[in-house]
Amino acid sequence: MEFKSINPYTNQVVGTYQSITDAELSEKLVRADSAFKTWRLQPITERAKLMKKAGQILRDNVEEYALMITKEMGKPLSESRGEINKCAWVCDYYADNAEDFLANEIIKTDAQQSFVKHDPIGCVLAIMPWNFPFWQVFRFAAPTLLAGNTGMLKHAPNVFGCAILIEEVFTKAGFPKGVFQNLIVHHDKTETIIAHDAIQAVTLTGSERAGAAVAEISGRYIKKSLLELGGNNAFIVWEDADLDQIINAALVARMLNCGQSCIAAKRFILVGNIYDKFVSKFTEALKALPSGDPLHETTKVGPLARIDLADQLQKQVRKSVEMGAELLLGGNQNGCYHEPTILGNVKPGMPAFDEETFGPLAAMIKAKDIDEAFELSEMSPFGLGVTVCTTDIEKAVSMASRVSDGAYFVNELVKSDPRLPFGGTKRSGYGRELAKDGMMEFVNRKTIYVK
Repeated sequence: MEFKSINPYTNQVVGTYQSITDAELSEKLVRADSAFKTWRLQPITERAKLMKKAGQILRDNVEEYALMITKEMGKPLSESRGEINKCAWVCDYYADNAEDFLANEIIKTDAQQSFVKHDPIGCVLAIMPWNFPFWQVFRFAAPTLLAGNTGMLKHAPNVFGCAILIEEVFTKAGFPKGVFQNLIVHHDKTETIIAHDAIQAVTLTGSERAGAAVAEISGRYIKKSLLELGGNNAFIVWEDADLDQIINAALVARMLNCGQSCIAAKRFILVGNIYDKFVSKFTEALKALPSGDPLHETTKVGPLARIDLADQLQKQVRKSVEMGAELLLGGNQNGCYHEPTILGNVKPGMPAFDEETFGPLAAMIKAKDIDEAFELSEMSPFGLGVTVCTTDIEKAVSMASRVSDGAYFVNELVKSDPRLPFGGTKRSGYGRELAKDGMMEFVNRKTIYVK
C-alpha cells in the first residue's frame, strides 16, 4: 500500500511512502524482542547517556524537524520549533530522573528484606496521532526506553515523514538496532502486531473510536493498554477574574495548533456579568492573530491538517447556529482553512457544547453562578482537564474536587509538563503519561520478599 503526505496549505505532496511487507513486519517484531533481551541489561546510566544524546540531536536539527512538522500537518513554524524543543526537554528530564524513579522501593514487613523492584516488560507498541507528531512520540519513548523496554511506532499516515525522522533521532543517538523501530503500515495490521508475542503493551493517543478498538484488541490478547483520547475542556471564568491577566492564556488555550489539541479549551463557561467583557476582549485578541502560510514566521493561524477535519468543524458550526448559537466571528471555510470562529450563547445539546471541536472554534457559554459553571463543565463524556480563572486562588483550589477530570489548572491553560502526570477520565481514556507515573505504566513492579 502507498501512503501520501499532503501539505494542507499548498495541497502539494510532501512525501510518498510504501508500506512494509508482512515478512518485513515479522522481522521487525522479532528484532524488537531480540533487542529487548540485551537492552534491558544495559545499566540505566548508559541508557540515560543515549537519551541525553537524543535530546541534543533534536536541538541540533530543530529547523529540519520543525519544517517537516509544518509541511505535513500545517502547524505554524514557530509552534513546530517549540514542539521539537519540548521533546528535547522530555529526553533530558527522564535521563536525569530515571535512576531515581526506577530505584527499589523499600517496604518494611515481617521479612528480612522486602521491596518493590522495577523491571522492564518488553516491547511497547505506540499508536500515535498527527497533531503533535514529535511530542506525542517522545513523551512515550523517553520513559519507556529508559525503563529498559523497546518500542515500536505506528504513526498517523499523514505524518510518516516525521515518523522516519524520529526513528533517525534514536539511530543517530546510538540506540542499538531494534530498540526503537518505525512501522509504515496500515491500521489493518494493528491486531497482527498486538497479537505478536513480542508486544507486551500498547499506548494510543487518538480518537475515542480508535481507542475503543485498540482497547478491545488488547483485552482479547491480555495486553496492557494506555489510552489518551479526546477532550472537551472547560475554561471557567469567575466574575472576579482579572481579564487582562488571563485573556492571552484563554487565546492560546483555544488556538494553539489551530485548536487541534485534545487539551484545548473548547467550552468557555463565563459566570454572571463577566460574559460580555470576556467575549469582547477575546474577540479582539482573536481578530489580531495573523492567518496565512504556516511557514511564515508571523503566522499564528494556519490550515487544519486535512480537509475532512475542516469539513467536520464547519458542520458543527452550522448545526450549532441552526440550533440558536450566535455567530460572533468567522464561520467560513476554504479548503483546509477554517476561519477562527466564535459562537455565543452556546447551550447543552448543540454540537459546539456536546462534541469535541477539533479546530479554531470557541464556544461561549453563560453560567449564572459558580455552581452552575461546574455543573456545565461536568456535562461532558470527556474528562481531560479544566481551567478556573479567579483572583481567589484559595477558593479555587478548595473546589478542585468539584471536577472529575484528570487535570485542574487555576489561571492557566491546561498543558502537559514532563514533571507532572498527564491523563484523563471517562471517555478521555485511562492511564497516565509523564512524570514518574508515566515511567511506571510500562514496568513490572515486582515484589521481592526475603526471609
